[in-house]
Amino acid sequence: MEKYVLALDQGTTSSRAILFDRNGGIHGTAQLEFKQYYPHEGWVEHDPMEILRSQKLAITAAMETGEVPAGSIAAIGITNQRETTVVWEKATGRPVYNAIVWQCRRTADICEKLIASGLSDYVTEKTGLLIDAYFSATKIKWILDNVEGAREKAERGELLFGTIDTWLIWWLTGGKVHATDYSNASRTMLFDIDRLEWDEKIMNALGIPASMLPKALPSSGDFGCVAPGIPGLEALAWVPISGVAGDQQAALFGQGCFSKGQAKNTYGTGCFLMMNTGESSMRSRNGLVATVAWGLNGKVEYALEGSVFNGGSVIKWLRDGLGLIKSAPEVNILAESVKDAGGVILVPAFTGLGAPYWDMYARGTMVGITRGTTSAHIARAVLDSIAYQVKDLISAMEDDVGFRLSELRVDGGASVSNVLMQIQSDMLGVAINRPEVVETTALGAAYLAGLYVGYWKDLDDIEANRKVERVFTPAIEEAERKHRYSEWQRAVERSRNWSN
Repeated sequence: MEKYVLALDQGTTSSRAILFDRNGGIHGTAQLEFKQYYPHEGWVEHDPMEILRSQKLAITAAMETGEVPAGSIAAIGITNQRETTVVWEKATGRPVYNAIVWQCRRTADICEKLIASGLSDYVTEKTGLLIDAYFSATKIKWILDNVEGAREKAERGELLFGTIDTWLIWWLTGGKVHATDYSNASRTMLFDIDRLEWDEKIMNALGIPASMLPKALPSSGDFGCVAPGIPGLEALAWVPISGVAGDQQAALFGQGCFSKGQAKNTYGTGCFLMMNTGESSMRSRNGLVATVAWGLNGKVEYALEGSVFNGGSVIKWLRDGLGLIKSAPEVNILAESVKDAGGVILVPAFTGLGAPYWDMYARGTMVGITRGTTSAHIARAVLDSIAYQVKDLISAMEDDVGFRLSELRVDGGASVSNVLMQIQSDMLGVAINRPEVVETTALGAAYLAGLYVGYWKDLDDIEANRKVERVFTPAIEEAERKHRYSEWQRAVERSRNWSN
């Protein structure tokens, strides 16, 4: 019987399941969107039970689509939206509050107090991160401080915390395994990335009991097996969960960036640039973060990362918020109908600005509008804004590492846009390398799982699978590139510190 690896890709707006064969090809796939909750300005939540239901439905639909019978799944890999925080009752599995999403800015004041207490340098030294509402730690504190009885329960050892990978593992194993991997742990702002342990000083500063935290394990390893008797998932009983990584680390792995200096950018809800820095962690001078890339074969590799909070979500805003397009692909048709954005620049700081600015109080800004501005110019400005934000990250990263990138590997939903990829190449002045399989996030999780169970032999086995679909090269002069970027930087300054 032909065997496959099942990847669960639990993202910010949808849950997906993809079956991969030995060549890294897709054998079956399914995707279900779920509801986004915005209780107050700057707050973003998900229903953890809805995430669970949508992921289970995606699994069964993918197996039906691929006509995959019971017994043909060799292993399961999990990749997930990172930093999103769930706290649940150990005895019942019931969440005590909605999942607080990585985009949520409600804990900005907690971060300010931590910074005022003088913890900034310590947090960066130990975790590789900057103190920001983006990460999980302050979200846990908020739940403990604001949900009635939560802190008392936590101190009695009755509550568990997890990022979404941990939440799925716990339910899939029937509550037997409370674990995460090093890459997800490194995004909590609680994890010492060099010692690979939870940091007591930061936990104490936030009042987070150690009993809440999952066990941190290598990304390719033993995370238990699917419990028998889970309704709808009976065919997966006893299948090992053997690969786990945060979505961006999984994408770096799926892109085959196994060598120091290789980089990829994922165009999802946000944009996430990541460069492999080898077996030593590097601290950024430019507002980027150091993170664990993965743990594999007894070794840990690290990465530098820059995050754009609003990437593909800007296209969604164009569709759902402004109603200028009916479907995401229409943005390309509109954008290509004009030669440029006609002087319009959009800074999509809807939930603040990420790296390298780290401005929690920046807000969305559009400048350069004239009477001649059309919906096509705005569509073009939307795509430009994604490329400009990635340029910000690349400039910071190149300054940190001391050399220029020779190419950028790309993936994620918006990377299928030829016009966006051309704009990106123009703005960076380097080649943009797009693989045939752009589902590299799910593929990376599948590879990590499959390596542990021997489905794939080694990294050479995996590298042989990568096939390039298209390479985009710059089509503008350096002077034009510099002019466009300086205009973007002027617009960014107008968006900053707006809501403070």
